[in-house]
Amino acid sequence: MVLIVGISGASGVIYGIRLLEFLKGKRDIETHLIITDAGTANITYETGWNIKDICSLAHSVYDVNDISARLASGSFRNDGMIIAPCSVKTLSAVANSYTDNLLVRAADVTLKERRRLILMVRETPFHLGHIRNMERVTEMGGIVLPPVPAFYHKPKTIDDIINHTVGKILDIFEIQHSLYSRWDGFQSQR
Repeated sequence: MVLIVGISGASGVIYGIRLLEFLKGKRDIETHLIITDAGTANITYETGWNIKDICSLAHSVYDVNDISARLASGSFRNDGMIIAPCSVKTLSAVANSYTDNLLVRAADVTLKERRRLILMVRETPFHLGHIRNMERVTEMGGIVLPPVPAFYHKPKTIDDIINHTVGKILDIFEIQHSLYSRWDGFQSQR
């Protein structure tokens, strides 16, 4: 399996990092990483990670401004793309096919080739413009997956909450994991 992972400038860069950490341990999954300039700034601000270490989690890393990169073409064979987190700016660009950088161009190509595109939109509250952009992306075949925490798996740490959301992404791509306990009904909780 070949996946493109994008990290844009929204808060919550840890979701993209955790996804890359998990995928690094899978020999049968190849990852291609794009980080925006604002994503780099948020990594520095929100985490103790450095960019070099994050880049080492991916098989290939691309400059966000290199629109001639192979990810910009539908001829690049892959199984889909995840932008985690996805800023409202990036959401808007994807929704309106405004492909002014490699991240958005790769997302646009993912949609045109009818591959899975997951946008982990990280904003709250949403105004009508945000919702309409999410609707447009959904109508084009994308999947909008905001990092909304669930509590049925009884998280004890922030990592538990992050892992649950990353697990939801992996589920969409049918990648096996044990990042969270699945819901088994109220009977099993007694």
